[in-house]
Amino acid sequence: MRPEAPRRAPARPHALTPSQLPKESCHARLQPRRDPRPDARHPLRRTRRPGPRRPLGEDRRTRRRRVPAGLRPARRRPDPPRRSPHRGRHPPRPAAPGHRGPVSRARRPLAAVLAANTVSIAGSSLTLIGVPWFVLQTTGSAGRAGLVAFCATLPVVVAALVGGPVIDRIGRRRVSVVSDAVCGLAVGAIPLLHQAGLLEFWMLCALMAVSGLVHTPGLTARSVLLPHLAEHAGTSLSRATSLYDAVSRGARMIGAALAGLLIAVLGAGNVLLLDAATYAVSAALVACGVRGVAAAEPRPGTERISFAGYRAELTEGWRFLMNHRLLLGITCMVMLTNGLDQGWGAVLLPVHGREQLGGAAAVGLLVSLFGGAALLGALLYGVWGERFPRRAVFTAAFLCSGAPRYVVAALTDTTLPLAVTMALAGLGAGVLNPVLGTIFYEQIPEELRSRVSGVATAGCELAMPLGGLAAGLLIEGLGPATALLLFGGAYLLATLSPLVFPAWRAMDHRPAPAGAPTGPAAGAGAGGPEPVSRKEPAPRG
Repeated sequence: MRPEAPRRAPARPHALTPSQLPKESCHARLQPRRDPRPDARHPLRRTRRPGPRRPLGEDRRTRRRRVPAGLRPARRRPDPPRRSPHRGRHPPRPAAPGHRGPVSRARRPLAAVLAANTVSIAGSSLTLIGVPWFVLQTTGSAGRAGLVAFCATLPVVVAALVGGPVIDRIGRRRVSVVSDAVCGLAVGAIPLLHQAGLLEFWMLCALMAVSGLVHTPGLTARSVLLPHLAEHAGTSLSRATSLYDAVSRGARMIGAALAGLLIAVLGAGNVLLLDAATYAVSAALVACGVRGVAAAEPRPGTERISFAGYRAELTEGWRFLMNHRLLLGITCMVMLTNGLDQGWGAVLLPVHGREQLGGAAAVGLLVSLFGGAALLGALLYGVWGERFPRRAVFTAAFLCSGAPRYVVAALTDTTLPLAVTMALAGLGAGVLNPVLGTIFYEQIPEELRSRVSGVATAGCELAMPLGGLAAGLLIEGLGPATALLLFGGAYLLATLSPLVFPAWRAMDHRPAPAGAPTGPAAGAGAGGPEPVSRKEPAPRG
């Protein structure tokens, strides 16, 4: 008889029915029911994602091995973010190379020089119209007005000729400050002596001579500082010269307009007092704004002044200018045109305005139109001037700004035609100084810049005393119309020289970049300037 097989328990169903479930206690009823199915998902509990199990001690978020607290390295807290003082939307631009500090501090000396030059030239515009009108009101003689212009411009030539070495030895900032201070005292003394009844004609000539003697070194000191200040501010030399000339033209425009209006309202004497105040403001701006600039201080090793060393430095600048054909041609041409311009501004235009145009207000309007158009021309050249050849632009601008105003003034006695001509002439004149300034800065080495600029400025202003004197004599001898036509013809002949002489072709030759070979081989055969002697550095370009 076989043994019986053990009974097996009946297979339980996969899921129990509610009747088969055991009775639950009250505590169990409060717990959520669990579904015995392994694939069932509880609504209040997350199921683990399929994948390898996490090893013991592993961080759930970073998947890195946990380290006991005693063995962990000290975690360094990050520094709080620094708060920038510039709360603007965009971060500040980087400062100029070699300068530590914000951009505004790097550009402060350039802004101070531009502001001082603006105020000083505005005051000079007051003098330009106020002094001839003062002479015409007190004496009524065009010849005496020309003599005062001669006395005011003759010391300018002497100061420009000998001022270059003095600027290097004394310091450009000091020269500018002293120049404006002395000019303010000399110009302010004229109305004060006149109100006291002590002013004689020789005193007026002497005071204007003192003003002219010290005014030119101040202008030269500020102009030779421009390349250093442009580099310090991080701007190009071409844009800096255009901006320098633009603010000068704008100051001349504003000063001329104010001069005509103030002469008509306050009188010429009070206008000269206002002119003296502008010189004081210019001196204060340079004294405070250019402090700390190395190029504005005296050159090291030049504190002691000797006549032999002074003559050697002056001769060095003169020799460099005479051996540079382009700079020599520019100096000769500008010398003639400056003499004619001095006769126009100091004698011809005031006399024409008094006799034909009705007074000082019309003269101020014409000069302000000329200055405003010149400002626009300088700004346009600063934006688009580098795209065109310099020689063509320079010649066209000089032909437009020269002879036409003399001819129109001689042939008409109304303000409107002359005003239109003056506006067109100013538009061309605004291009001239940026072109000339850029050429001089490119062609003259830095160590000779003050000396050569002083000699060149003296040459450019050599005919200015004769221009005012000749204009006064021609008006009294031949009449205003004939004098205007003679001056216009001479101006036309002078402005044709860039089209005649081949040395002017070197205006279109740009200087070689930094590191390129310079000297006789760089400019030979290309129409460039010839090198000077072996003892002196060759002109760049």
